Amino acid sequence: MVKGFRKYTALLIFLIGIGTFAQGHLSSSVSLSKNSVYVGEPVQVTVSVFTSTWFTKGVNPGNIKVNGAFTVYFRSLSTSKQVNGKTYAGVQLYFNVFPHENEPIEFPSLEIEVETPDPGGYKGVKHIVRTNPRTINVKSIPPNFDADSWLVTTWMSATENWKGDLKNVKVGDVLERSIYRNASNTVSELIPPVKWDTIANVSLYPTRSEVANNKTKTAISATRTEGVRYLFEKEGEIIIPKKELTWYNPYKKKLYKKTLPEVVINVQANPDLGMLASVKEQLEKDKSTAESEEQSAITVLGLSLKQFSLYLLIGIILVYVLIKLIKVSLKIHNKRKADYLQSEKYYFDVFIKSIPSKSAKEILPKLYRWIDELPLENSTTSNLRGHIQSSNLTSEIDKVGITTVSLNLNKTLWRQIRKQVLDKSSTNEKVIQPNWINP
Repeated sequence: MVKGFRKYTALLIFLIGIGTFAQGHLSSSVSLSKNSVYVGEPVQVTVSVFTSTWFTKGVNPGNIKVNGAFTVYFRSLSTSKQVNGKTYAGVQLYFNVFPHENEPIEFPSLEIEVETPDPGGYKGVKHIVRTNPRTINVKSIPPNFDADSWLVTTWMSATENWKGDLKNVKVGDVLERSIYRNASNTVSELIPPVKWDTIANVSLYPTRSEVANNKTKTAISATRTEGVRYLFEKEGEIIIPKKELTWYNPYKKKLYKKTLPEVVINVQANPDLGMLASVKEQLEKDKSTAESEEQSAITVLGLSLKQFSLYLLIGIILVYVLIKLIKVSLKIHNKRKADYLQSEKYYFDVFIKSIPSKSAKEILPKLYRWIDELPLENSTTSNLRGHIQSSNLTSEIDKVGITTVSLNLNKTLWRQIRKQVLDKSSTNEKVIQPNWINP
């Protein structure tokens, strides 16, 4: 008994360790690739959902937010497992979590909607599967590393590009330099900005950085491009120092660096020093514009503030226009309906609908009410008959006066009668109905 208790206790501890949660014929678990990481170091989180029957619909985790971290959802993968000889169908959801705060973070409890038959059934039933939260310990950046240059990645490349002739520079000239970095297994938000060195007799004007994330089903990488403009204000030899770009590989537990070599520039004199002030003024304006654009790059729902504001304004305008169109449409519809209910066409339709009953008591009042709306000198069947040329149509009208008990009228013939009367009176001054009503 003690042995069995120990087995049960060990199993319970194991299930708690991987965050297992059981709900009837459904179960879930959350596993972490690591329990403790540095700031920026990714943790793979695997969320598994199992059923003793099968899934009738794909599993969608929805939007996952982890406070203090960037979260990237990669993919879902079908799987299965054997428990006591019984096969359980499962789906595994893969996430990468990138902590950006130096404090523990929690991968939250999820409520995942699944569709699966109950045991013994065959039709999919919606269920909410809940998972247990998991805590990830975040270690601070080691004290011997520069926190402003800290980047965790398994690999990074760095290249630079210059615009301008480095061998022919004079006072007042501007050279533009850009540095491009591509890092694997990280997100662009975690690539630190380049720190530009202060250089005597040279003014620096950073340009707006460009970042991007590139994700596949199994991996993610990020790029960052940033630039600076050098304005040379005095002649002489200028040395632009070498640039060291570093990163930490968490698997090899080593710091790596990429060195961009120093650049030596011989600045020549320029007799037209007046242009220096105008160039400097223009660069200051460009710098202010770049800074304001950088501020507007704050994202809301994945959009920049400027884009979000634009889409919000467009959305408000579209909703306003839609409401106006609906109001106009309803107004037109109500007007048309009111006109129709007072038109000759409406009373004819009421009369036609009564014909199948063959009851003279039901048909005749509706017939005479329609005749009242016709452009006739007198609202009688004899006057109506006088406007008809065809013998088979006049015979149809004559049926009305034969009996007051049962009538066997023909809808098609009465439509022809109406058409002849309206066609004959089309030049009359009396308006029969609005022109949108098709006679």
